[in-house]
Amino acid sequence: MGKQRKVGMKVLVTGGAGYIGCRLVPALLDAGHEVRVIDKLLFGDEGLSEVIDRIEMIPMDVREVEVEHLRGVDGIVHLAGLSNDPTAEYNPEANKSMNLDATVRLGRLAKEAGVGRFVFASSCSIYYSMTPGDELLDEEHEVHPEAPYSWSKRQAEIGLMEMADESFAVTALRKGTIYGQSPRMRYDLVINTFVRDAFAKRRLTLHAGGRMWRPMLGINQAVKAYIGVLNAPVEQVAGQIFNALSGNYQVIKLAHEVRRALEHQKGIRLDLDVQQVGTSRTYRVDGNKFHKVVDINGDDEIVSSAAEMWDELEQGVDVDRPIYYNIRWLELLSEMELRLKAMGGGPF
Repeated sequence: MGKQRKVGMKVLVTGGAGYIGCRLVPALLDAGHEVRVIDKLLFGDEGLSEVIDRIEMIPMDVREVEVEHLRGVDGIVHLAGLSNDPTAEYNPEANKSMNLDATVRLGRLAKEAGVGRFVFASSCSIYYSMTPGDELLDEEHEVHPEAPYSWSKRQAEIGLMEMADESFAVTALRKGTIYGQSPRMRYDLVINTFVRDAFAKRRLTLHAGGRMWRPMLGINQAVKAYIGVLNAPVEQVAGQIFNALSGNYQVIKLAHEVRRALEHQKGIRLDLDVQQVGTSRTYRVDGNKFHKVVDINGDDEIVSSAAEMWDELEQGVDVDRPIYYNIRWLELLSEMELRLKAMGGGPF
C-alpha cells in the first residue's frame, strides 16, 4: 500500500457552485482542505452561501483561467462545463470550447503551475451506443461516442492523459447519472424528476417501457468518490480512468424504488404511468475497478435521497423555475442576452 496524499491540501474546484460542487466544497472543508472555487456563476453562488466566507471564490469562465489562478494548488477537481446532452446539443461549439478545449488547456496550465493531482469529471455516457449490447462494459471497452457531450468528454480524457506523468497525476471519473438533494438543485435528472413528479402529480411517468439501463451514482457517493481519489495513494489513481457508480438499474426499477420509498416513508399513494413509446438509450457499466480503490458504499441512497428531496419540496420549492433545469436555464439566459443587446445593454 502506497503512501496516501497528505491531508490539508489546497483544492481548486472548477464549477464549484454547481449541482455537485455545492455538496463537494463543504465536504472538502470538513475534511480539512482549503478550497478555491472557479465558477462562471450562471446559476449564482447561493448554493455555497453557508461556506462562502470559508472559501476563495473566483467568478470566472473556465476558458479564461490563467496559470496564476492555479499557483499553490495541490489538486484540482474539474467539474466545470456543460453537463448533459441537451445543453451540449443546444450549442455544440460552446460544448467543445468548454468541455474539451478548456479542459485540456486547464490541464496544461495546471501542470505548468505544479499542481500534483487533476481529477476530471467524465461520464458513463461515453459508453452509449446506437447499437447497444447486453454486456457489462468496463474501462477497457472500446468506445466511439458520437453525441456532442459524450464525444467532448472522451476527447478531453485523451488530451489529459497524454500530458500525465510522474509529477502530474490525472484521474478521470466516468460517473453514472447523479441523483440527490443539493443546494444548487436540478430536477432534470431521472430520480430527481421522479421525486418531483411524485410530489406534484402523485404519478411517475416512464417512457419506452422503462426498459433502458442506467448506471447510477448518489450525490453523496459522488462526493466520496472525488475526495477518495484526492486522498488515495497516487500510484493507484494516476493515469487511471474509473467507472464510478453505485449500480446499474433499469429505469422501471428506479421508479419502483422511489415509489416504494416514498409510499413507505411519506404515507402516500403513487401511480405508475408506463408508456411504451420513446427513445431507449441503454448501457450498463462495470464499477469493480473503482470500488477496489475507493469505498463509496453506504446505506440505500435511493431511499434516503428520495426522502431528503421530498422534505425539501415540502418547504415550498417552485419546481417550475427554469433554474432547476439546465437546458431551460441556458435557453432563458441566451434569450435575455439577445434582448439586452437589442435594448442597448440593459433594462435601466
